[in-house]
Amino acid sequence: MSVEKFLKQRAVKITVYGSYTLPNWYDAHGRLRTFACRTTRVSPFRMIVDVPVVGKIGDRLTSYFEEFGRFEGSITDTMSGSFLFELEMTRAMREKFADKLTWIEKRQKDPSILEVRDNPRFIPSDPHAVLTLADGSVRSCLLIDVSLSGAAVSSEAQPPIGMPLAVGACIGRVVRHLPNGFAIKFVESYKQKDLVRLISRKTRELQSAPEADPVA
Repeated sequence: MSVEKFLKQRAVKITVYGSYTLPNWYDAHGRLRTFACRTTRVSPFRMIVDVPVVGKIGDRLTSYFEEFGRFEGSITDTMSGSFLFELEMTRAMREKFADKLTWIEKRQKDPSILEVRDNPRFIPSDPHAVLTLADGSVRSCLLIDVSLSGAAVSSEAQPPIGMPLAVGACIGRVVRHLPNGFAIKFVESYKQKDLVRLISRKTRELQSAPEADPVA
């Protein structure tokens, strides 16, 4: 199914964070790379997922989402920074998943349910950002989360710990590797309104930069 057709179907607009693996994307140790992702629109049959590495139509993948669990399926359509994920599951699993989506939709519409968080980390409305590495190369990335002093991102690039780089216009260094990405500490702290603007800054170079080939 295409994204265009899916947008005409009934689905729940929901953001759930997770991770996924694509075929033929390996790390330096020969293990399948794990990337971060988040849903934007979900039905019992398929979902649109924001991702740092889109993959190709027909690619089979495995994913795990915090609120949903583990899914297997394939990519049936792609867009810039996202893909349509066709879910493979038994009828019983699909019915259970449909009930969960119905509950989530009711929870979203209930004004009595308020979420109060003291956590200073946040996610900009646009999760896609641009990485500028130490050698001047430019790569796209997905923001896992952001704080006033750093960020966690997922990207096809795997910079070593200590490497200086920039996320948008925010300069920092890689301080640790994560299962689905890496953490960056900024050289200075920002006010949130400035951080959202700076970290989302795109560069023209990314439009013309060639895509890196996966490691076979």
